[in-house]
Amino acid sequence: MDIKQKIRKFIQNNFLFGTCEQEFDDDDSFMENGIIDSTGVLELVSFVEERFGVEVQDDELIPDNLDSVNKLTEYITRKIGAGSSR
Repeated sequence: MDIKQKIRKFIQNNFLFGTCEQEFDDDDSFMENGIIDSTGVLELVSFVEERFGVEVQDDELIPDNLDSVNKLTEYITRKIGAGSSR
């Protein structure tokens, strides 16, 4: 399972509670589409840090990094590539 699949599975299981009623594309904004609220962002950050072994800095908590499957995948890939993994 690649990074994108792991993110989608996490979102589906933790925010959509495993239902397929709300489909979303990889470019859909989590916040604008009501998939994740501000509290959910904290859960998402914890997941990213634990699952991928990267540390999310306060200045990285921006929509450009965290607000869609594609943006989050690109962010994690950059962090891992920059040697931020465990």
